[in-house]
Formats: sequence, structure tokens, C-alpha cells
Amino acid sequence: MRTVQQLRAAAKSRIMEEFLALLGTSSDSALIRLTKLAEYFAPTELHKRQINWMRQLFEQQHPAAKLARRVLTETHPNVRRGVIVNLFVRTGWEGFAHRRRIAEQEGFWPPFLLVISPTMRCNLRCYGCYAGAYEWDDELSPETLDRIVGEAKELGIHFITISGGEPFIRKDLFDLFAKHQDVVFHIYTNGTLIDDAVAKRLAELGNAAPAISVEGFREETDERRGAGVYDKVIRAMKALRENGCMFGFSATVTRQNADLMISDQFIDHYVDLGAYFGWYFIYLPIGREPNLELMPTPEQRDRLRQKVLEIRRTRPIFVVDFWDDGPLTHGCMAGGRLYAHINHRGDVEPCVFAHFAVDNIHNKSLREALDSPFFRAIRARQPYGDNVLRPCMIIDHPHVLREVVAQHNARSTDGGGEALLVEKAPALDEYTKAYAPLADAAWEQGYEWAKRGDLL
Repeated sequence: MRTVQQLRAAAKSRIMEEFLALLGTSSDSALIRLTKLAEYFAPTELHKRQINWMRQLFEQQHPAAKLARRVLTETHPNVRRGVIVNLFVRTGWEGFAHRRRIAEQEGFWPPFLLVISPTMRCNLRCYGCYAGAYEWDDELSPETLDRIVGEAKELGIHFITISGGEPFIRKDLFDLFAKHQDVVFHIYTNGTLIDDAVAKRLAELGNAAPAISVEGFREETDERRGAGVYDKVIRAMKALRENGCMFGFSATVTRQNADLMISDQFIDHYVDLGAYFGWYFIYLPIGREPNLELMPTPEQRDRLRQKVLEIRRTRPIFVVDFWDDGPLTHGCMAGGRLYAHINHRGDVEPCVFAHFAVDNIHNKSLREALDSPFFRAIRARQPYGDNVLRPCMIIDHPHVLREVVAQHNARSTDGGGEALLVEKAPALDEYTKAYAPLADAAWEQGYEWAKRGDLL
């Protein structure tokens, strides 16, 4: 006679089989059925409310329904299984339950995802690159990468972002993706090394989704990244689309390109090329030749916030503004709260933009590094204020970064710490003061769902 646990496991297996079978269909009824099956895996009432909200969008023929149909019909079957199941089931639902058990037993809640930069080598020399000040003198070995991912899974983390540097310089990463098929790998890349063969390999593996950096169109992209780069980006996107890969764009918003980046022409162009998602990053004065004049103005940042909300309402693409979408995550994600960054030397940084560290993965376990006194001090301060439209400890609450770095004697990992914490401090403080009234007005006038706690 089977135990209750065995019966539940069998039922779960049958539901998963039906869930996977539906991933190849795109009818309205199939989309609705998928959301109902997804509720079975939802670990909390909040997750169930989020799934119900998604079902309502599908019923209303929201652009999200068109995006879902695109995913279910245009991507390779391996991608549907590798990305969707790993992202939603293993990361979002089963992973959440795993991380919650650790929190209940050990008092430490592991993050949602982990960012790893295996190398800082790159075939481009883009001005203003956030990672451009790192030395290229070291890299994470395949063995170390495998250990990190293995330890991440033990903590319930099945979402790994690969950054750099240019990740596709490291051909051994395909072996990492192949070994850890229960992880979804998100790859930030300049796209120049993605050809048809690479796209075919990614489709076969199924569990990796690239985000390709763009600056606008040909003129803007080639101006920052080098002549001919835009054409290589288009080649990469076409190859990924033709092979059924899931991919998107990554856009750094500067004072010069802000208006273009939020134009209908820009977003429609990359939707037409097949992008499923898009990430917006505000330029920060870090990395290679940091320049405060490249930062978008407070007014441009506020327009970006508004435009991203509009895009999500009107376009079949999922876009996120990593600063002004703070309400989605209840503020800053850094310091191991929702994520952390391990650079090419193994330094464990609170954020890919906060280049400071106390611990190194070569002499600490991932569990120890994520729950270090340095990271705990950051988490204890989160959120840094009542208004999570101002989530960042670099440009919205710069005093926080200065305090925790000083208190824990964190070292600069790229040599730019002194400039950020001291030389640029007055200008960053002025930026904070200038943006605050705009963000406060927006917060007071909306975001009721965030104030209720309907968050990630």
C-alpha cells in the first residue's frame, strides 16, 4: 500500500506530464489550463494570486497572452521544457519551498538567483562598461563553476545568470549547461559570438536564454560598441529565433539615448526581431572611465519608469527596469536577499554594480558567503526607505553603501571604490535629492499592489 507521500508524488508526476504536454499548444483554453495546473505547484497563497492574475490577463486577451502563445509555439520543445519548467517550477515554486524550509530550519533565506561572471575577457571595448575596470588576470575554472552551481542547487537556487566579460568566449560553459539541466541559465552577452552553430547548441540544451546588449539601432550601437557590431547583433537574434531559442535584449540607458530607448520604434523593432524580454539598466558611474554626465537625468529616469509600465500593458514582450521596478521586489535585491554576484576572481559581491567584497568563493562555501556579516548588514537595512521606487544603495541611498563598506572593511574589487565612495559622493548625493521628489510623487499616486505586498 502506497503512503500518502507516494500518492502525492504520483499525482504531482501526472500533473507535470499534462503540464509539459500543454507546453506545445497555444489555444486560449490551453493557456487557461496551464495556469490551473500551475496552481498545483504554487507553494503559497501569494503565488496562487499571481497565477490567478496571469489567468485573468489571458482571459482578457492582454498582450501577455500573445507573448505566452509566442513562447509556446515559436520556441524549441527543449527550450519550453528547459527554460519554462526550470524558471517557474524549479525556481519559482519548488525552489521557493526549498528556500523557505532552509529559512525555517537555519534562519537564513537563500536568494532567488545567483549571478556569476566566469571571465572578464571581452572582444569589445565599450566605453562606460560597468565591468571595464576589472583586471583580466584570473578566471573561474570549470571545476569551480560546477561547485558553485551545485552548492546553489542545494540552497534551492535554480536560476543562474552568467555575465562578464563576454561569456561566449568560454566554450566550456556549454558543458556546464549540459550537466545542470535542472537549472535555467540566463546569459548577458554582446551577441557577436552567436552564430547559427551556437544557436543550434543552445536550442539543443534548452536551458539557456541570452540577453543581447543593444544601445538603440545601428548608429547608437556601433558608436558605443564598435563598427559592425549592430549587424552581428541582428545576425545573432535571427539565428536564435530561427533555432527556437528564448532571448531578449539588454539596454543601458544613458543621458544621450534615453529618449530613443523608450520610443515605440525601439521596442517594436526588437519585438519584430523576436525578443521575448528586455532589461533596462540605468548607466552608473562605475567601471571603465566612469562619467557622471552619462547618467540619465532624474526626469529621464522617471519617463523610463512610466514607459516600462506602458510597454507591459501594450506589447507582447516582458520588460523590466532594474531600478524603477523596485516595487516588484520590495526594493534592493542585493546582498543575498534575492541575488548576489561572484566575479571572475571568486569575490562575492553584493551586486554586479557594487564592486566590493569581503569573502571569496575559493575559501568559503556559497552558503557561508551569502550569509556573511557583510551581506547580513546590507539585508538588515533593506528596504532602505519607505519608497521602493528608490531602491538602490548606489544612486538612491548612497550613504548605505558607504556605511556597510566602512563597517565591514570591504575591499574594492575593481579599483574604483575610492572614486565611487569619495570623489563622486557629492554628485551622487545631489542626484539622490533631485530624483526623490519625482519618485515620491509617483509612489503616492499608485503602486497599491506593491503596498499590499503582492511582490516576488
